[in-house]
Amino acid sequence: MSILVVTGTDTGVGKTVVTAAVAALARGRGASVAVVKPAQTGVLPGTAGDLDAVIRLGGVTTTFELCRFAEPLSPAAAARVAGVSPVSMVDVVRLVRELRESNRLVLVEGTGGLLERYDEDGATIADLARSLGAQVLVVVGAGGGSVNQTALTLEALAHRGLDLAGLVIGRWPDEPGLVERSNVADLEMLAARPLAGALPERAGRLDRDAFAQVARRGLGPMLGGTFDPAAFRHHVR
Repeated sequence: MSILVVTGTDTGVGKTVVTAAVAALARGRGASVAVVKPAQTGVLPGTAGDLDAVIRLGGVTTTFELCRFAEPLSPAAAARVAGVSPVSMVDVVRLVRELRESNRLVLVEGTGGLLERYDEDGATIADLARSLGAQVLVVVGAGGGSVNQTALTLEALAHRGLDLAGLVIGRWPDEPGLVERSNVADLEMLAARPLAGALPERAGRLDRDAFAQVARRGLGPMLGGTFDPAAFRHHVR
């Protein structure tokens, strides 16, 4: 039984699609998978959120969203604006540990970046990963600013003694420019290891079967796929 925390260097880098891809490959191997979203922000009640995308793309049936806030803010700020209690990280830890007993893989998708505040005490997804003893998969951008954001995220991980599962580019463009192509080598240098994957920018629009194929090609063997970082580097030069 394993737990994997999925975080990003920023909002909009493709965390949900990567989470769905990891889940799809695990399910394809016959593993039971649960996905937890501690806090969904920027989405109104009754409308589709990140877990709906994970269900649609990855076919996961065991999902939990603990809190939802309408404003597109950090979970702590969104709860404060709404005048309600923030998500309880104690409850999240308890739920994930319970799910670990009956599922081969439990994925926890964070909101925003690694150090987004979840409550007024400053709890973050990094704190959650440490409490769970979980590895952290970091979803990164490919364009301008991504190298700096990744460096800061990895530094924060290392400072907290957290184990990096790998870097995945969540939205690789169909026509990468010089910045995107150059950043690949820098991202691998920062991580001190090859990329763990790169998914195309429109992968989230595919149907489930096509998405499963893209996920297999876009994620490395550690995540259940066939992505070859050396071949990817050669292709983008």
